[in-house]
Amino acid sequence: MMKMNHKIIDDMANKISSSVPQGFKSLAGEFENNCKSVLKASFEKLDLVTREEFDIQKEVLLKTRKKLEDLEKKLDALLQESGDDK
Repeated sequence: MMKMNHKIIDDMANKISSSVPQGFKSLAGEFENNCKSVLKASFEKLDLVTREEFDIQKEVLLKTRKKLEDLEKKLDALLQESGDDK
């Protein structure tokens, strides 16, 4: 699971609290803290990975797929040589 990027959560909470109407600005600090808590809890429930982890796994998958395709071609060639069909 990825390490939570608190800057993103802080930015989101700031944007949400800045949209609070002027009459409620005295509650904005408390509202922002509550937003941060809710966002952190929500994101922690998700099983997210970082972009770097995703890219690494994508590369591993591509290499594995290539190896599988190569093995399938070799198997087909061996079967043809032996006179057997799939």
